[in-house]
Amino acid sequence: MIEFAHPAYFLLLLLLIPYLLWQLMFQKKSEPTMSVSDASVFHSSPVSWRVRLIPLPLILRVLAYVLIVTALARPQTSNAWQNKSIEGIDIMLAVDVSTSMLAEDLKPNRIEAAKQVATEFINGRPNDNIGLTVFAGEAFTQCPMTTDQVSLLQLLHNVRTDLALRGFIQDGTAIGMGLANAVARLKQSKAKSKVVILLTDGSNNMGDLSPMTAAEIAKSFGVRVYTIGVGTNKLAPYPMPVAGGVQYVNIPVEIDTKTLRDIALATDGNFYRATNTRELHEIYKEIDQLEKTKLNVKKFSKRYEIYQPFVLIAFLLLVADLLLRLTLLRRIP
Repeated sequence: MIEFAHPAYFLLLLLLIPYLLWQLMFQKKSEPTMSVSDASVFHSSPVSWRVRLIPLPLILRVLAYVLIVTALARPQTSNAWQNKSIEGIDIMLAVDVSTSMLAEDLKPNRIEAAKQVATEFINGRPNDNIGLTVFAGEAFTQCPMTTDQVSLLQLLHNVRTDLALRGFIQDGTAIGMGLANAVARLKQSKAKSKVVILLTDGSNNMGDLSPMTAAEIAKSFGVRVYTIGVGTNKLAPYPMPVAGGVQYVNIPVEIDTKTLRDIALATDGNFYRATNTRELHEIYKEIDQLEKTKLNVKKFSKRYEIYQPFVLIAFLLLVADLLLRLTLLRRIP
């Protein structure tokens, strides 16, 4: 949609009225004429194409003038902060990124399956405020709550399980810290429905905050927690780096289902168990049925000046007008 920064310039188009009147009423009188005794012989004569083109320079000048006035009015695309109310909820995704998430009982592995399903979940909720917390032995916010899906999905795509190996955070599973970090992002929310979706494949073995203490904090702020224990039963294939390649070993699946169930129960959420990617899809579909509440969203669209085409076309029309009057429609007094 085109908007004009200075629409008052369109008043200049009123100047076309006296100009056209002058051209039609007075300009012809100033042109040279020749008197003949009888003009009836010319009535049946065919009109040449040059005669038909006589009005063309005037039309070109008028069109050029209209385009120049339009350019002066500064046509632009919209550029304004827009407030609107939309339906949505506030959601924080808390994702375990400990090294055990590389196990391949889910395809291609736990962390990639979690990212793929979370991506589909985010794409299906364009009106929600969604943020991302990641945790292993420690927790931090990967993306604060936002309705900017492009940025959120990019940050989700960048989630890796080698943070501990690279020394950024400690390895392990700090469920309490991950949950507390997510709740901290939701505590100032005004939404009626505030949700944490916590996904892990282990048991709490790190952190200064116990999972149930974090659950009580979540409950005090009205945050519902949906917990997901991801991983097959008993043993899972894990890629172990060895000299010159990778060797797969079976590692035990040790998910603290009791703690995860207690967290969900304490916060009026639900506990889910995903032993494969299909079940993980179904879990996110069920969570997708959460109630929605209104959010005020402020969106910004950049303004672009688009006067250049109007100026270019006006210039070409004036050049065409000049060429016609100097060549095909040239008049000799």
